Amino acid sequence: MDIQKSEPETRCVIYDCDGVLFDSLEANGRLYRDVCVSLGRPPLSEEELRYVHCHTVSEAIHLISGKDPDLEEKARDILKRIDLRTYVKYLKMEPHLLEALTQLKERGILRAVSTNRTTSMPYVMEDFKLRPYFEMVVTALDVKNPKPHPESVEKILRAFNVRREEVLFVGDSDVDQGTARAAGVRFVAYKNREIADGLFIEDHLDLFKII
Repeated sequence: MDIQKSEPETRCVIYDCDGVLFDSLEANGRLYRDVCVSLGRPPLSEEELRYVHCHTVSEAIHLISGKDPDLEEKARDILKRIDLRTYVKYLKMEPHLLEALTQLKERGILRAVSTNRTTSMPYVMEDFKLRPYFEMVVTALDVKNPKPHPESVEKILRAFNVRREEVLFVGDSDVDQGTARAAGVRFVAYKNREIADGLFIEDHLDLFKII
């Protein structure tokens, strides 16, 4: 089943960042390609690129270094010297995102982001002028346990004082799906039918056929 009306009232929509707010494959690919070059290892495979797309920086480094502690430490040092703004400019905002966020705001529906990004997220919010569109942004630095652990969603639920059944989580990966399931909130698959739990959208404005 694709788009369908959700029965409970929706008071909050939580968005993943990479792959949902933005097409970030080029940005992430460029960043980790440069790390790979500095480490003297081959470029990321397609499977590796999909992995780093939705996991934390620490998890990505662990993968790229082949679990070698010395290479992992070197990769961390390389990332510390990199200006992340260089790669933020390669992000491509998803179509109709701002229109959807504006409509949600006008309807009084709270908006939040739950992302496994870390230090780059403030640059993303600033460069794309997204701060007025979200009441809350939770990164991997704001929790002890990043996605797919439900801690980020739990933090948002407490801050907004909303019930689980009043929340939609929009994501594009199995990490997002696992996060929503663990938190007990409804999951909306974005542009990835394979992970849909019943709710699926191809465009951000399609969300209004659900809520």
